[in-house]
Amino acid sequence: MVLSPTLFDLDLDASPGEDGALLREATALAARAPLPARLGNVAMATAGWTDPSLIASGRFYPPAARSAEDKLRFYAKHFSLVEVDATYYALPNVEVARRWVERTPGDFVFDIKAFSLLTGHAVDASRLPLELRVALGSNDTRVSADRVDDAVTDACWQRFLYGISPLREAGKLGSVLLQFPPWLDATRGNARVVERARERLGTIPATVEFRHASWGEPSRFERVIDWLRDIRAAYVCVDEPQGHRNSMPAHVAVSDPSLAVVRFHGRRRDVWDKPVSVQEKYAYLYSPDELRPWVDKVQSLAQKAESVHVVFNNCNSNYAVLGAKDLTAELVDAVAT
Repeated sequence: MVLSPTLFDLDLDASPGEDGALLREATALAARAPLPARLGNVAMATAGWTDPSLIASGRFYPPAARSAEDKLRFYAKHFSLVEVDATYYALPNVEVARRWVERTPGDFVFDIKAFSLLTGHAVDASRLPLELRVALGSNDTRVSADRVDDAVTDACWQRFLYGISPLREAGKLGSVLLQFPPWLDATRGNARVVERARERLGTIPATVEFRHASWGEPSRFERVIDWLRDIRAAYVCVDEPQGHRNSMPAHVAVSDPSLAVVRFHGRRRDVWDKPVSVQEKYAYLYSPDELRPWVDKVQSLAQKAESVHVVFNNCNSNYAVLGAKDLTAELVDAVAT
C-alpha cells in the first residue's frame, strides 16, 4: 500500500480559524485509509477534484500535479469515485468527458450532478451556449426555471445527456444526481416534477436528494421511499445541519437495490439556511468521533444495495478528502475487529 506523500508529510500548522488538534487527528487517521479509498462495495469520494480551496491548501496535490490531467490522475489513485458538481453550473462538454474517460482507470466511476435548470433551479444565463441564451429571450443574468420556455429546457436536457454520453459508453457513469431545491416541498404536484426528471434519464441510474424537510417527516418518509422505489430512483441519505426547513433528517434507507448514496454536507447549522458563499457554507471538518456513528449505517446500506457511494461535499481546504479517507479507515477498523 502506497501512501500519499502530501498526507504523510503534511505541514500540519493550522490556518486562522482552524482547530489544529482536530486537523492533526483527522490527517493521522486519513493516512491509514487504503488506496483507493474503498472497502468492498463501498466507494468514497469528494464532490469534485479541482476545488480552488483544495488546490490552494497544498494539502492534497503534490507540486508536480499542475495540469487538470495531472490532478485527475492523482485523484484517481486515492479514490475510485468522484462526484462532478461543475455540471450543475454549466452543461457538460462531451470532449471533456472523453478526456475524463481516458485519464482514469477502467473501474473509476463518475457521479454527475444534473444541470441546475433540470431540477427546477434558476439558470445562470451567462453559462449557457450562445444559441440557448438567445432562445432564452431574457437579459437577466439569472432566470428562474418557471420563466424558461419548454423548448429551452428540452434542449438543455439533450445537451446534458449528450455531454455525459462518453462516460455512459465507457461504463464509467455511476449515476446522475437530481438535487431538488429547498422550496420543492412534498406535494403530489412536486412529486410529479421529480418523476418527470427521472423519466428524462431513461435507463441511466438516478439519485434523488431533497432539501425540504417535509420529504423526511416520519409520517411520510416510508411512503417517499416506496415511491422512489417505484420510479427506480435511489434516495440520497444526508449528513447535514438540522433544525431548518431545508434540513433533511439523517434517515438511512435504500430505495434502489442497485445503489445507495450518502452525501456529507458538514454541520454549519448557523449558515445552512443563509445566503452565504458555498465555501463558507461547507467549511466544516468532521471529527473522527462524528464520523464513527456512520460506520454501522454505511455497513447497513452495503448489505442492502449492490453499491454504496459516499460523497463528502464539505469542500473547503482538504476537509472533504480527510472526511472520505477517515470514514474509510473507520470502516476498515470495524471490519478488522
